[in-house]
Amino acid sequence: MLIVMRPDATAQDIERVNDEIRRRGWQPHAIAGGSRTAIGITGNPGAVEPEPFRVLPGVADAVSISQPFKLVSREVKPEDSLVRVGNLTLGGAAIHVIAGPCSVESREQIISTAQAVKAAGATMLRGGAFKPRTSPYEFQGLKGDGLALLAEARKETGLLVTTEVKDTATLAAVAEHTDILQVGARNMQNFSLLEAVGETRKPVLLKRGISATIKELLMAAEYIVARGNTQVILCERGIRTFENMTRNTLDLNAVPMLKALTHLPVFVDPSHGIGVRKAVPAMMRAAVAAGADGLIVEVHPDPPRAKSDGFQSLDFSEFEKAMGEVRAIAQAMGREMVRLG
Repeated sequence: MLIVMRPDATAQDIERVNDEIRRRGWQPHAIAGGSRTAIGITGNPGAVEPEPFRVLPGVADAVSISQPFKLVSREVKPEDSLVRVGNLTLGGAAIHVIAGPCSVESREQIISTAQAVKAAGATMLRGGAFKPRTSPYEFQGLKGDGLALLAEARKETGLLVTTEVKDTATLAAVAEHTDILQVGARNMQNFSLLEAVGETRKPVLLKRGISATIKELLMAAEYIVARGNTQVILCERGIRTFENMTRNTLDLNAVPMLKALTHLPVFVDPSHGIGVRKAVPAMMRAAVAAGADGLIVEVHPDPPRAKSDGFQSLDFSEFEKAMGEVRAIAQAMGREMVRLG
């Protein structure tokens, strides 16, 4: 159920609706729109009778929501949501690029990469400090030292930072050092972690699971938003199919589908999506043409010597060239590639 308030509804009118929802044992979620506030209801075991809400002062209407992902649905909020990260705004007409290595390996590596991706037009730096890997014998990241190096790179370049949070035990440490919490594909349905990042109120980049449907991705986002954190960015990063010539199958169908179903910004990870270095620039261009609000790209100073994912990482010159191509696609789409001053 969605309670739509009139444009002239007062704060007292809104609180009266919230109180009525709580009185019934449910949870209200205020959603600010361009000209009016809507209030979503969660926790109800079944259909909600609209009439008791329609007669409350300041209420324009009470309407049923058909989608199970209530709070992230465009039925609840028709206009695009904008996510504030530091002094940047993600979503809308702007396109942002997050770039950097799969793993933070050394000070020289992360600082040089940050400088290079900023010069090429990226607005944010990515780099793994805690690395959940398929094999327990593979490089697991520098952990706390990696977080400190990311913070130093941010101070050095002005780039905002995103890094993966792999569990609730390390969440506080990661949240202290990063601007965006990345929930990786393997953790998309780690519901304890989703609830925990929902409590932080820090922006979250939620990656689609390797075998997850679009609906399952949106339901995972609902876990975060239902806890009060509306600062969620969805990320298509490829799904597992029968194809074995590429690491994954980058499902660009998901971009227009998500843009139609949800008000949340949608990013694409072409590096994991295809997993083939020479093909990543083509997938960067295709993602922007499909309507993505941003990209997250793996870039390394020496990909063949990378401790993780070198086979899908661009070097500095490859990334710079790809960014020029993507900028041309964005311009043709009537959108702007944001870069730092």
